[in-house]
Amino acid sequence: MQTPLILNPARQAATISSGSSATRTARPKQSFRTQIAQCTLVSVLAFASYLFISHFLLQSVQVVGVSMAPTLENAGYYLLNRCVYLVREPQPSDIVVIRDPLDQSYAVKRIVAREGDSIYLKGGRVYVNGHKLDESYLSPGTRTFPLGSQKELSLCCRKGEFFVLGDNRGNSTDSRIYGPVPRQDILGAIIH
Repeated sequence: MQTPLILNPARQAATISSGSSATRTARPKQSFRTQIAQCTLVSVLAFASYLFISHFLLQSVQVVGVSMAPTLENAGYYLLNRCVYLVREPQPSDIVVIRDPLDQSYAVKRIVAREGDSIYLKGGRVYVNGHKLDESYLSPGTRTFPLGSQKELSLCCRKGEFFVLGDNRGNSTDSRIYGPVPRQDILGAIIH
C-alpha cells in the first residue's frame, strides 16, 4: 500500500495565503482631488505640447490666393516646417512662409536667390548670377516680367536677404515689388 503524501500544513497555508493575497490585492482608492489634479496636469501638458509643436516644429497653414498656383492650391492646407532652418539655411527652390514686408501679413513664396546672388529679369526670363534659372515647377510658357513700367530689373541680395517669387508670376506680389526679404522674415518651409 502506498503511503499518502502529507504536506506540511504550515507550508500549505502559506502557499494558499500568498496566492490569494496576490489575486485579491486592490489598489487604494484615489481621492477625487487627486484624480482632478492628474486630469488637470495631463491637460496642461497636452496643451503645452500642442503649443510647442505648432510654434516651433510643425504648423498647419492654409494658402489663401493664387500666387503659388499651380504648385499650391488656393484654400489648400499644407504643413509648415518651422524648425528646418535651425539645421540649415533657406535654399533656392524652397517654398517658404514669409512675413510680407508690405502689410506684415503672411505669404507663401518660392526662394529663387539668396545672399550674394545677383538677379536679372529680362525678356520674361529670370537670371541668377548670369545663368538662366531652370524653373521646371512653373506652368509651360510662364514668363517673369518686372512689375510696373520697367522692362528690366537687376539687383543683388545682400547678407541675410532672399529674393522670392510666386509661381503664378502674373498674379503675385513678391520681391519684384518689395525687394529681397530678410532672413528673420522667413518663418519656415512648406511641406507639399
